[in-house]
Amino acid sequence: MSNPSPSKRIALGSDHAGFPLKEWLKGKLEEAGYECYDFGTHDPQSCDYPDFSAAVAHAVASGQFDTGIVICGTGIGSSIAANKIPGVRCALCWNEYTARMARSHNDANVLALGARVIGSELAWEIVKVWLETPFSGEERHKRRLGKISALENSKTVREAKTLC
Repeated sequence: MSNPSPSKRIALGSDHAGFPLKEWLKGKLEEAGYECYDFGTHDPQSCDYPDFSAAVAHAVASGQFDTGIVICGTGIGSSIAANKIPGVRCALCWNEYTARMARSHNDANVLALGARVIGSELAWEIVKVWLETPFSGEERHKRRLGKISALENSKTVREAKTLC
């Protein structure tokens, strides 16, 4: 993994199912030079993923953190919860290709992982690809992201077309 920029701050959050993977990934990220802030959970006791996904998503949307990673059993619930926060584009990724496309095409700023679906080594490969892949900046992708932003602001897709 290439050296991260010093401003690369990552917000982390998980429920109980994602707790072991979050802890393991946090160590790997810190070894790689990333600054991580752990929004919890801090133990394997049963808890609710929306609490931690929302905390991470708010931290990313506010600009306090560059990116975020949320983890639950499948990653589905965490991604749904994170995507409720305006300004967050959370992508559930299960392999390196989906991670690359999430960043390159969708400029995803939060990554969701399913701890019960993928192993830790694959999760690390996904995280590395996701962090190292830049947004392509292609006009077609910018246009689509503009439409997503318009939808967040209660615009219809038809209204969004005029804004992009």
